[in-house]
Amino acid sequence: MPKSPTDKRHFILAAALVAISTVLMDILLKSVIPLPVQASIEALTIDALIGWHFTMIAFLFSLVVVFMLYTIVVFRRREGDTEEGMHFEGHTTLEIVWTVVPLITVLVFSFYGLNALAKVTRSEPNELVVKITGFQWAWTFEYPEGFVSPELVLPVNQRAHMEMNSRDVIHSFWIPEMRVKQDVVPGMTTNIRITPILEGEYKLRCAELCGLSHWSMLAPVRVVSQAEYDQWVKDQTAALDPALAQAEETQTTD
Repeated sequence: MPKSPTDKRHFILAAALVAISTVLMDILLKSVIPLPVQASIEALTIDALIGWHFTMIAFLFSLVVVFMLYTIVVFRRREGDTEEGMHFEGHTTLEIVWTVVPLITVLVFSFYGLNALAKVTRSEPNELVVKITGFQWAWTFEYPEGFVSPELVLPVNQRAHMEMNSRDVIHSFWIPEMRVKQDVVPGMTTNIRITPILEGEYKLRCAELCGLSHWSMLAPVRVVSQAEYDQWVKDQTAALDPALAQAEETQTTD
């Protein structure tokens, strides 16, 4: 550790350079790796967590690289210098600090990570339950009214509970704009919950290598208003009952 004001100035200067580098690296990471639009409540929490990870990555990178480069440049051996460098063994306080600080950091990130996980797994009343089946290489969506759709349609601001199964191999449910991803495993039911907040059209992708046509395992996702969703459900339900469908067609014609 520093024994003189000169040594302390080196640490202060290096620390200032680390701080500057951290800010610049953080800005660079978040601009070079932009995240998709936030289309769900869960995305807000997950993006905050990703942001903190980027900041921590920027800090650790800066800490190592700046101190290394500073040491190489400032403390390099000058021409004609034949003195031995300073020798020291151990430093209890420093060793405690570099053990405790990473431990606290991991615990803090674990707390926020578990909180984010709880938001996509915790059940709530009045959820829309959609049963999803993945198979090589497509998806189907079964709604509470009994019909099965090739597209996932969700009402905006309504929490949706996805109950997922696979017919064959492991797939992975992933909608990037909603930041949720969950493996779909044969022989068991996996669950994920989403609360869409932005109307629009998205794509459900399989994020697990599942065979020859894995690349094409996509499904359309639409987030619509409650009124539009109710009408869509009504149309799908009517299609199940030819008599009801005929009655609605007659009423529309009249």
